[in-house]
Amino acid sequence: MTALNSEDSPVYIKLRATISAAILRGDFRAGDQLPSVRALAAEHGANPLTVAKAYQSFQDDGYVEVRRGVGMFVLAGAAEKLRIAERDHFLRTSWPRIRDHIALLGLNASDLLERERV
Repeated sequence: MTALNSEDSPVYIKLRATISAAILRGDFRAGDQLPSVRALAAEHGANPLTVAKAYQSFQDDGYVEVRRGVGMFVLAGAAEKLRIAERDHFLRTSWPRIRDHIALLGLNASDLLERERV
């Protein structure tokens, strides 16, 4: 599992995060075809092998399926499974660091909520 946004991550993890976000937003729904490896590589200036690695991780996790000669398609239930996995990863990995940083800065919930409204 990956964090949706991690600047120091390898390129394939960043690409995976981009696709994850698109699935979670509903840009790609169950049954939709993902962009080809070459198209996504060109769009992001990435090596096609790097894109293939990102796509393979989605296939390994059961979010997409490959239809030989046709392409890669989002499976039914992928968005919800992905949302659950991303939430778990956030709560285990990202949130403790964020919480500690908030404490270090002496912020409280009202500070954060007030800033959200601005």
